[in-house]
Amino acid sequence: MSRTSLAALLSAALAHVSCGGGSAGTPTAGSSPTAAAASSVDFTVDSSSQRHPISPNIYGMNQPDWAGRSRGLRLARLGGNRWTAYNWENNASNAGMDYHNQNDDYLGGGDVPGEAVRVHVAAAHAAGASMIVTVPIAGYVAADKNPPGDVNQTPDWLNTRFLESRPAKGGRFAYPPDGGDRVVYQDEFVAWLESSFPYARSDSARTLFYCLDNEPDLWASTHPRIRPTGKITYAEMLDRTTAFASAIKGVAPGALVFGPVSYGWQGYVSLQDAPDAGGRDFLDFYLDSLQAAEGRYGRRLVDVLDLHWYPEAKGGATRITDSSSAPEVAAARVQAPRSLWDPGYVESSWISLDAHVGAIRLIPRLREKVAAHYPGTRLAFTEYNYGGGDDVSGAVAQADVLGIFGREDVFAATLWDLAGSTRFIDAAFAAFCNYDGAGRHFGDTSVSATTSNGETTSLYASLDDGREDRLVLLAINKSTGPTTANLVVSHPVDLTRGEVWQVTSATASPTAVAGIRASGRNTFRLEMPASSVTTLVLTP
Repeated sequence: MSRTSLAALLSAALAHVSCGGGSAGTPTAGSSPTAAAASSVDFTVDSSSQRHPISPNIYGMNQPDWAGRSRGLRLARLGGNRWTAYNWENNASNAGMDYHNQNDDYLGGGDVPGEAVRVHVAAAHAAGASMIVTVPIAGYVAADKNPPGDVNQTPDWLNTRFLESRPAKGGRFAYPPDGGDRVVYQDEFVAWLESSFPYARSDSARTLFYCLDNEPDLWASTHPRIRPTGKITYAEMLDRTTAFASAIKGVAPGALVFGPVSYGWQGYVSLQDAPDAGGRDFLDFYLDSLQAAEGRYGRRLVDVLDLHWYPEAKGGATRITDSSSAPEVAAARVQAPRSLWDPGYVESSWISLDAHVGAIRLIPRLREKVAAHYPGTRLAFTEYNYGGGDDVSGAVAQADVLGIFGREDVFAATLWDLAGSTRFIDAAFAAFCNYDGAGRHFGDTSVSATTSNGETTSLYASLDDGREDRLVLLAINKSTGPTTANLVVSHPVDLTRGEVWQVTSATASPTAVAGIRASGRNTFRLEMPASSVTTLVLTP
């Protein structure tokens, strides 16, 4: 999430109400600390049940380092507050409240049109990953890169320091674009990107997606200089969405468009208390309106329901997105992913308690909305973070989230870094995407995996499509004591041995440990250290 959005959530958690996997086990309400005593659980895998593809796009980041922490990831996003007023013609942008409402050259690229975007797309594609590019839809983009400081120091700043941003040019595109007409056309921007990366429409592993701006529900607070009318309304949001999405589809009909890129629960519920909300649920309205728009335009305009999710769960008085490793925070953090799916889990947050939502069960809740209001819409979380980047609880939570995204058929997800170290979060990504340091990874097909205790453990299982001789499991011990798992696998191939990599408090990267052998047909005993993530590869 953007810095401003995070600050807004932290400072006004009770004033603003934002709406709204681990493996199935006995659901437990509350976020009480997990027992530290040694224990045992039963793990069951059935490779014939609940088979479905895992979208590679769930393994993504907003700030990738392709040569380092992001090796093996499949998606990146150019997003955040900086891109709301990005001018592709000269690479100028405005930081909004993140930094003095200043126009500048922070995004780089010099004066070469689109260069601030092109270099990042090229780097992602070179790494075998796709890219989500932000298309500004707020109506204005930065006109210049100086003078420094708040643009409100300039008289008539909206017309002097910004240019009008329109969805469609209605004429022939040019490159370089006309820099003297004082208008920036977003379909011309998309058309240039499509021509710069022509293979993106035929290579699903290196494609281009487009998201409709960033957190419009917070524009009034993050970008007050380009929002003289204040908060966005439902009606304006629909108008901007349909106009810009239609313009994108007009030049890139095969591209997937993401929206509304909402910041959080109150955005989902009421577009952050929009003046015309009138008690209507915003996401219901948004999906209904887009289904109607498809009939008018003759094609789907928004393909992916794109939301941001920074958990509001707390351990004691501290939110889990904090870097704290205090025991009560760590205990709440490792349980928080259950709010993505578990109908029996009620977290300690203002959403669950003060807003009387109870069990959030976010992904099923959103699936129900899609089914009722616009079937076929995919689901993405293009900003999220569970905190604890410098603590093993961060690895446990992040691994659980990635497992849930795969099991629950989320289409795309991109982590947003918060302050502090990311080493344990990176370790969780590696456990799925690069567990041996040489590119081996979790399978591309999810299969049924259950645990007898969903409070203390999670289990995810995968195969590679068309291959039955390699079953990859991701086992998580959320408890602060060691746990033994009795694993029984129902599978047509006899699996006799398992290679094991583990992330523990002592190893912030997957580390090979002694393998295991079957004790019976497809039966194993797995020792899991306290607070750990285990990648287990079973083969004949």
